[in-house]
Amino acid sequence: MDLSISLETICRLIIRGREMEAQVPGTDPDNEDEPDDVDDEFAVLDDDINEAVEEEMRSALEDLADDQIAEVLALALIGRGTYDASEWDEALEAANDPDAEDPVERLLEMPMLSAYLDSGLAAFDLSCEGIGQID
Repeated sequence: MDLSISLETICRLIIRGREMEAQVPGTDPDNEDEPDDVDDEFAVLDDDINEAVEEEMRSALEDLADDQIAEVLALALIGRGTYDASEWDEALEAANDPDAEDPVERLLEMPMLSAYLDSGLAAFDLSCEGIGQID
């Protein structure tokens, strides 16, 4: 498998994906006097920070060439377990399917995108170790 997208770019997407996936408990100004309830612990999540990161992630993905977006999606599909590393061509075909949802939307809707990309890289003995802020 030869990628047209750089490993550094994929690693930046992983970093941004981790930031996008992180949610912190927020406050509900309408319920300041009510005691904390364990059942409602995650009822209100602060997404303000995530919106900026999601916009940055969307912009980064939209700036990629079509073949590069397809490669990112194929890596995510392999990392998710839909395909294995030996099925790279099939994963790439699925990522390029003209009848499927827009690949950028498909990527942004994956709840564990950064983990899928990381696992997809690992399937090809690649990693982000030593690149950027990835450990």
